[in-house]
Amino acid sequence: MPELSLPRARTDSGQAGLDAILADPRRALIASDFDGTLAEIVPDPAAARAYPGAADVLGRLAPLVGTVAIISGRPAADAVRLGGFRGVDGLIVLGQYGAERWENGALTAALVPDGVAAVRAALPDLLAAADAPDGTRIEDKGTALAVHTRQTAHPEEALERLREPLAKLATETGLALEPGRFVLEIRAPGIDKGAALQSLVRERGARSVLYFGDDLGDLAAFAALRGLRADGIPGCSVASLSSETPQVAGAADLVVDGPAGVVRLLATLVGQLVTG
Repeated sequence: MPELSLPRARTDSGQAGLDAILADPRRALIASDFDGTLAEIVPDPAAARAYPGAADVLGRLAPLVGTVAIISGRPAADAVRLGGFRGVDGLIVLGQYGAERWENGALTAALVPDGVAAVRAALPDLLAAADAPDGTRIEDKGTALAVHTRQTAHPEEALERLREPLAKLATETGLALEPGRFVLEIRAPGIDKGAALQSLVRERGARSVLYFGDDLGDLAAFAALRGLRADGIPGCSVASLSSETPQVAGAADLVVDGPAGVVRLLATLVGQLVTG
């Protein structure tokens, strides 16, 4: 059973964001990351699934608020498939950090940035030259490429070993290197979850924002939320707690216990909106 009331944010500005959502839910935007937030982190990203109840609670929330969205580094179609979100009416899924969009069953594909083909061709030799350890894995997203070290014997050491040569490759191809939880991704510069969140807020005319995240890429969305507050749009950032990225919890207005805590908070919000 969900709690009877939402937890209090640990910042006054975050609490003002929660209060604004409850006061005028039809103009609220609720957005979340997928991996680590609506789904547990697993060694093989292809095996990820939404936390039990996540799709159901998003489906119950969507008719009660102005906008419900997922903003993920994954391709949008992958997040929809792995999360079981195809039946969630009204859900918007922004994939590839906002470069593509899934809505009402239709996918708007992202353009492939210049330089991605060169990175794709160079990565195997680069990893071999850097003596990347067993378990290092390349994820080809079509418009970006990510190198994962979670399945190596020493993920942090492997990540640090690869950071400099991957950064050099990104620079040489006119792309950007972005870090995450035991992953380094090479993608187009200027694309991040903060820009995606700001664009969606403008498009939907949102007057309050709630954003959930767990990874380094979500810090851009937290920063965008602070910028929106400075412009008079209240909001609250929520961290899905992870020992791998404590800086995300440190930057959040509210911290919950992983995906279970995210689903529980969303269920509590639904309960309050229905009864309030």
